[in-house]
Parts: sequence; structure tokens; C-alpha cells
Amino acid sequence: MTAFRKTKLALTLNAAPFAIRAEKASDVVAREALLDAAFGENRHLRTCQRLRDGRAPAEGLAFSAVAEGHLVGTLRLWHVSAGGTPALVLGPLAVDSTSRKLGVGTALMDHALAAATARGHRAVILLGDAPYYARFGFSAQKTAELSLPGPFERDRLLGLELAPGALDGAQGLIVPTGSALPMRKAPRARAA
Repeated sequence: MTAFRKTKLALTLNAAPFAIRAEKASDVVAREALLDAAFGENRHLRTCQRLRDGRAPAEGLAFSAVAEGHLVGTLRLWHVSAGGTPALVLGPLAVDSTSRKLGVGTALMDHALAAATARGHRAVILLGDAPYYARFGFSAQKTAELSLPGPFERDRLLGLELAPGALDGAQGLIVPTGSALPMRKAPRARAA
């Protein structure tokens, strides 16, 4: 009979410097500050923002990386139509400058792509740095006939098929299709 030893394991911050979890409403202020720091306060003027304006992220596909109770990374996916082909747009992906080199961005990408695959999504598109995103399988191979609603650099429009052939023949404008955010009512002026 084989004897089993009980080994105590202790997780340290060096072993697990951050955790990835579903985004929470309480992350909003920290997420917005992180995005401003990463992309500048003019980030709302960028072309890909047109795909997110007034829309909610795809259900179950908004993630936060947290270290010692602080938000250190964020990544969201959004529903779009890529010239009539259902897809997701990834972005923005941002990591706090103090947490770079810890693998936060890679872990967020791996987690998000696995979650999108598990939910049955077939393709993901993004506008980003080709050498960085190539390690996850993104390329410009199937996005050459797609365009965005504003200026963009063609070589930065990348796609990843989660299901073989998902972007075959995709052409035309990428447009948002996700759920609209509820309209906020303007506060009423009080009668004097």
C-alpha cells in the first residue's frame, strides 16, 4: 500500500502576485483612472471607442486583475458585427505601470480568450500591436477586408478565430451590436 504524505503549501505574494476576477461595479473609478494613465485622457476620441460608446461589455467578458486589493489590470470584450460576421472586439487591455513584467497582460488575455471560447464565441478582433498579440494567435490575415468607423492603421487590425473559419469571407465595416447601456435620466430642476 502506498503511503501519502500530507504536504502543507503556502502561497506567497511571489507565487501569486495578482488574481483575475470578473469586473465589479466597484472597479469603475480605478479602471477609468488606469485607462487614463495607460492611454491618455483623450482615449475617448480613439476609433475603437466608437464600438464601445453606449454599449455594455459582452456578458461575462469583463475582467479585472487585482493585487493586494488594488486594480492592476483590466480587459473587456464587446459584441460587434464584422461585416455581418458575429465577433467580439477586445479592448482596451491595460496594466498598471507598477505591475508590468509580472505577466498581468498575458494572464488577462489567456483568461479572456478561454472565457470567450467557453461561451461559444467564434472570433475576436482588436486594434493593437501585432508583435505583442501574435503570441496569442492574432494576425492581420483575415482582417484585410474589414474596416473600422474612423481612422486606423491597417496593419494593427488583427483577428483571431476561436473556431476554424469563423472570419472566412468577413468584409465590410465593423459595427457594435452589443446591449445598449441604460439611458441615465437628467436630474430635474427643483421648482422654486
